[in-house]
Amino acid sequence: MGTREWWMEKRVTVTGGAGFLGSCVVERLTHVGCRQIFIPRSRDYNLVEADAVRRFYDEARPDLVIHLAARVGGIGANRANPGTFFYQNLMMGVQLLEEARKRGVKKFVAIGTVCAYPKFTPVPFREDDLWNGYPEETNAPYGLAKKMLLVQAQAYRQEYGFNAIYLLPVNLYGPKDNFDLENSHVIPALIRKCLEAKARGDRSITVWGDGSPTREFLYVEDAAEAITLAAERYDGAEPVNIGSGMEISIQDLVHLISRLTGFQGDIVWDTSKPNGQPRRSLDISRARRAFGFEAKTPFDEGLRRTIAWYGARAAHGTVPAAAGQ
Repeated sequence: MGTREWWMEKRVTVTGGAGFLGSCVVERLTHVGCRQIFIPRSRDYNLVEADAVRRFYDEARPDLVIHLAARVGGIGANRANPGTFFYQNLMMGVQLLEEARKRGVKKFVAIGTVCAYPKFTPVPFREDDLWNGYPEETNAPYGLAKKMLLVQAQAYRQEYGFNAIYLLPVNLYGPKDNFDLENSHVIPALIRKCLEAKARGDRSITVWGDGSPTREFLYVEDAAEAITLAAERYDGAEPVNIGSGMEISIQDLVHLISRLTGFQGDIVWDTSKPNGQPRRSLDISRARRAFGFEAKTPFDEGLRRTIAWYGARAAHGTVPAAAGQ
């Protein structure tokens, strides 16, 4: 059965479907022919609460759940809210998976995080190294809460024959990302800082750390394609990395975004702030073998689209006021 036929008959729920990644996944599902998509909005269903989870399942009656909803943020937000990030992410995942199992949902796609990997994982990160150490301290509570989805998925497969898969996306970026400087990730934060500094005529911007860590980034539309491909084609117990296969230092990233935004001032490194994990880059061969995913968007092109999206909204005053420089 072809892709469109497979999706046309499915009742699909996307938690977090109105968010950054979720909205792209919903667009992708629509593109491949899915006609029955349910998005439990946070104002109607607090998925941290068991009653709300049961009510959502009563109303949606899904065949397939793609669980993207999460409490997330950058290093600063993780340091400020470790208990909140742990509890909310853990409770959402545990209850959604348990209720899906009870109700005979045909498949559950759990989205983990690269933050689940040990702090000093050999590069590139291979899925088999996932348990060989403790995560980087600043985001360990979040990473471990999301990692429990893998434990639960594999345990439910073993005991109940429940079809739950677990994907590990690397850092995402793209239009519709969170550009609030209090809790955004590095790319949207840098884009906003550079554009605002350029507009004000500032002579420098300040960036956390010393610029030495490396990161891998995946354009959000590529991530959405990976998730829908896995949902359709992958039924294995093993976790699967989702990434682009590239690695760039924060220092090089800052200079690249400076160039693409036209900011010509100095970069001031605030070394009193944490670097985060020293290196992040994924082995993406399992995704290619298991369901044929390879990232398509060149990094420069993805950054240009993201800068253009944010710049257009900033020009019309449709983004939050600057905060937390």
